[in-house]
Amino acid sequence: MSGPAAGTAHAAATTDVVCLGESMVTFLPSQPGRLADVPSFGRGIGGAESNVACALAAAGHRAAWVGRVGADGFGDHLVETIAGYGVDTSAVRRDPDRPTGIYFRTATDRGTEAHEVAYYRAGSAASAMSPANVPYEELFAGRILHLSGITAALSADCLALLRELTAPRPGRPLVSFDVNHRPRLWRDGDAGVLLELASRCDLVFVGEDEAEEAWGIVGAEAIRAALPEPSVVVVKRGSAGATVFASGLRPGPRSSNAGGADIGSRPTHVGGAEAGERAAQAADRDTVTVVPALRVDVVAAVGAGDAFAAGFLSATLRGLPVRDRVRHGHLMAAAVLTVPGDLTEPPARDHADRLVALDDGAWGRLRLGPGWTAADRAHEEVRTP
Repeated sequence: MSGPAAGTAHAAATTDVVCLGESMVTFLPSQPGRLADVPSFGRGIGGAESNVACALAAAGHRAAWVGRVGADGFGDHLVETIAGYGVDTSAVRRDPDRPTGIYFRTATDRGTEAHEVAYYRAGSAASAMSPANVPYEELFAGRILHLSGITAALSADCLALLRELTAPRPGRPLVSFDVNHRPRLWRDGDAGVLLELASRCDLVFVGEDEAEEAWGIVGAEAIRAALPEPSVVVVKRGSAGATVFASGLRPGPRSSNAGGADIGSRPTHVGGAEAGERAAQAADRDTVTVVPALRVDVVAAVGAGDAFAAGFLSATLRGLPVRDRVRHGHLMAAAVLTVPGDLTEPPARDHADRLVALDDGAWGRLRLGPGWTAADRAHEEVRTP
């Protein structure tokens, strides 16, 4: 099936979440230091959307990843590794003419000036994704379709594809969008398009820092005012935690909206005075939930945003309250922050549920370090500074 009219397939979905985007082979340094000085690298995988799919599959959900890779060994490695997490990769397309993207990075925190990343993705197979060559039937086959702003930056065709996938239409699955602003990808483009795309989605993840950098918008309330259309906007505030603006939220599953993923009605993109009126209406009807972040002994600050999205989506699929969705996001992020790479085994569901159920005081005292996901109830440790 081709073309966006295929969007009714999710009614009888057998997949919980479908993630679309570029995944690349990543080369991780054997030791700290400049790329010029690192003597060797180990091979891994990296990609915001495939990271979300892998984390969801590891957490027991039915996840699929849709992408485009080269007909090369790196493409083989990507597909085999992602499938190894339990992700359905049957809709991945192979490009005989373009390579699989790769990148190298240093071991330092990506938020520091010492962090280096060398991308070799120009002209990659993924950058050739377009409305003409993606499998719409598979994309719309899940309860949730998860996208990110990274895809929009890869090429004009990729941007056109995201515009097609986020367009309001009957039968569309719930659309989740992680802004994922990457400044170096927008050097020759307008990152303001990410605001347009986000406004057309149902659930949006955006960091306070990236909203300021990409759009010049400062503060959680201002972000919500700029995005009145989505039913849920999750503003990530770093060590301060997350603030969620939710409208039309019901306490349990709603069969007409992606099964148990009940986060409100479909958005309609508007502008001008009408947009201002919608912003005021959203503020009136919103439930605002603020959830503090966890204290984490960080091993490597990579992959946390993708893991947070996976934890939030996992809890959304289960119809949990907003506070619990955010806490599950924090816990999934903590699992990744306490390992060297972008992916790890998440905590067992019953373990995570016990931590999520802690009262505010106990949650605030929780501190998680390497190996915490393996703790069982008898050995669970809550530490104070």
